[in-house]
Amino acid sequence: MTDQRFIIEMGMGNDLHGMDYQKAAARAIEDAFRHSSIPMFGGLGISQEEMCVQVTVGVQEPEALDTDALAEKLPRGRATVRGIKGGQNVPNPNGDTIVIATAAVEAFLPSQAANWRQS
Repeated sequence: MTDQRFIIEMGMGNDLHGMDYQKAAARAIEDAFRHSSIPMFGGLGISQEEMCVQVTVGVQEPEALDTDALAEKLPRGRATVRGIKGGQNVPNPNGDTIVIATAAVEAFLPSQAANWRQS
C-alpha cells in the first residue's frame, strides 16, 4: 500500500539584505517546523525512520537552491527537498532586494489502518 500524508505545514522565510535564496528557504522550512509537533511516534510505537518528508520550497530562482543541503537539515524521517518558482523578490528603494521563500512540508507514513479496529 502507498504512503499516506498525515501532516502538512506551511512556512515563510526571508533574507532582507543578502538576496540569499538558500537562507530564505532554510528559514521558511524552519518556520513550518515551529508550527508542528508530532507526538504520535512515541504514543503509537512508530519509528520516525518510517516517515517520508517531502518539502517544496518556492523562490524566484529555484536553481540557486542547494536542495540536498536543505534536506540534510531536516531532523526526522527520509527527506527530500525540491525547489520551484515561487516566493517573491521585493526591491528596496536603496537598491537591494528582499527575498521571500515559502515552504510546504509534508510528512507521509505507510497506512496505519491495520493497527486500528472498530469496537
